[in-house]
Amino acid sequence: MTKIRTLLIGTALTAFAATAAVAQTAQPSAGVSGQAQVQTQGADLAPAAPAAQGVQPVTPAPTVLTAPGSTDPLVQKRDANAKANAEYRASKKASKAELKEEQKAAKSQYKEHVRDAKINQKADKQAASNEMKMNMQGQSVEQTDGADVKH
Repeated sequence: MTKIRTLLIGTALTAFAATAAVAQTAQPSAGVSGQAQVQTQGADLAPAAPAAQGVQPVTPAPTVLTAPGSTDPLVQKRDANAKANAEYRASKKASKAELKEEQKAAKSQYKEHVRDAKINQKADKQAASNEMKMNMQGQSVEQTDGADVKH
């Protein structure tokens, strides 16, 4: 309950501060425009109520705090460092992605070589097994032929 209360109070104070800032910058003429200013102050308070109900208020876009083309050498150095850091991060990210792709290609090539080696090994075992069977059958045929001769 106290969080909601402080949120409402903070929102109301922000709205009053915003209307005060607008009132200071705007120079009302007289009479009718003074009434229009009072009406706009009431309109500024209206968005504060939905914020209390859980609706996020619209935040302005972030603005650049440094003036472009500043002559201050520290500002120029800071801007140059920020630019160099951004370029470095982008380069690092690209290199990392390239390395990842190379590793992926190497891994798939390795898997293909392993698969081919297994197939070759299986074929060699099958050929050796077939050759051994042929040799065994050849010996058994010779033994049966030799047995016939002896009788």
